Amino acid sequence: MRRLVIIIFLFPALATVAQKKGNPKIYSKLITTADMKANLHTLAGDEMEGRETATEGQRKAANFIENKFRSFGLLPGNNGSYQMQYPVYIDTLVNASVTVNESPFEAGKDFSFSIGASHTASYDFSQVLFPGFGISDSARDDYKGVDARGKLVMVLSPNISGNISPKARRSFNFYTQQQAAMDHGAAALLVVEPEIAEMPGKGNMYVNIYHKVMRINTFFVSEKLAAAIVGDEYAAKKAEALQGETVTKQYEANVALAVDKKRLALHSSNVLGLLEGTDLKDEYVILSAHYDHLGRRGNTIWYGADDDASGTTSILELAKAFSKAKAEGRGPRRSILFMTVSGEEKGLWGSDYYGSHPVYPLDKTTVDLNIDMVGRIDPSRKYGDSTNYIYVIGDDKLSSDLKPISEAINKKNTKLELDYKYNDPKDPERIYYRSDHYNFAKHGVPVIFYFSGLHADYHMPTDTPDKINYDLMKKRILLVFYTAWEMANRAGMLKRDIPLN
Repeated sequence: MRRLVIIIFLFPALATVAQKKGNPKIYSKLITTADMKANLHTLAGDEMEGRETATEGQRKAANFIENKFRSFGLLPGNNGSYQMQYPVYIDTLVNASVTVNESPFEAGKDFSFSIGASHTASYDFSQVLFPGFGISDSARDDYKGVDARGKLVMVLSPNISGNISPKARRSFNFYTQQQAAMDHGAAALLVVEPEIAEMPGKGNMYVNIYHKVMRINTFFVSEKLAAAIVGDEYAAKKAEALQGETVTKQYEANVALAVDKKRLALHSSNVLGLLEGTDLKDEYVILSAHYDHLGRRGNTIWYGADDDASGTTSILELAKAFSKAKAEGRGPRRSILFMTVSGEEKGLWGSDYYGSHPVYPLDKTTVDLNIDMVGRIDPSRKYGDSTNYIYVIGDDKLSSDLKPISEAINKKNTKLELDYKYNDPKDPERIYYRSDHYNFAKHGVPVIFYFSGLHADYHMPTDTPDKINYDLMKKRILLVFYTAWEMANRAGMLKRDIPLN
């Protein structure tokens, strides 16, 4: 109770400091649904092709955002550049082959493999070890009494089931099969599948080229190919394995495997615009959103209007309002970094890169206010006012200052229902870990993540600009605006008095 009283009396004093720098309500009027619609329709339009990281559509979106930052008068936020480039890689398949006793088998029909998880190599084996399902744990060891070191191992997939299927075993999957083979020193692994997936010409994008452990090349092979190795015993051995019997046996067969792939170096970028502060210009407020989405597949575009053209549009509106305030001599005391990042949909790549290569000291960054999906209404929210809410996540995790200030600002200015549903550490969706604020929080920077919830169009081509609730989205942006205004103008940085968990 005492803490609440202190906050109530402190807030007018804090607001008075901001008031000397201008009345935020004047500049809040610059945030308009007309501009929101125009920018969001551009970002989530056909020309941007879904804004997939490291594609032409993403680069077009980055240039659009950069030009907006220029027009507002923001400074380049990355040492003279508006864009912070970071490396992205993708592997393309040059050649792949499998032969058994000089007979070739067909990629995409008789065998396949993960291009990204494999490395260029060729093998010539004269024996194949077949330990059934290749289980090796405290209850069962299909490798007992055999030496798998340096050998080609073949196992039955968890997708092959029978009267007694090991699929029901706890933690039994392809990864545990591969790990067991590696633990026993196998040189390569064949996994017998009931169906073989088509072989793509390239793998998935990635950013890390170095690994603590190189996993063994693993081929998914057809039962036809397995029978070519085992011979007439295959059907009987498979049946025995499905009955839970140990069938480990070594077979004489000349098996040649080859993978040849090429790594292509791509790049992506975060877009950074800086509004320099005044007497506290060496301290920073970061306003962030991701501008990438899922791209296109053939003629189908994943538009990503809510995810996260809504957040990117919010950043543009905030930049416009704060820039106008500064142009009229009412700029913030702290510097504000407006940051739109890419790579979020791939695994929070852009924000992780910034967190590892910060342009501005993270210990001088008072807060990150992150906006990801703020344009829709959560259809699963059956309580409160569905036309007047926002999910608030992370405000109580690192600073005891932030939540009381956030709530006081909302009570004074926007009067939204602040919903903490996803702030629960036990949230099964783990939303706290799924957007770019997390890459600031893990470095100790206090954060708020603003989010309006999931819906049927999430990660679907139907996430389009016509479904955005622009009036409600504007109100949510205003909450971020007033909160950022306070963060940029209050006397001190936020306390960091809650340990990072």
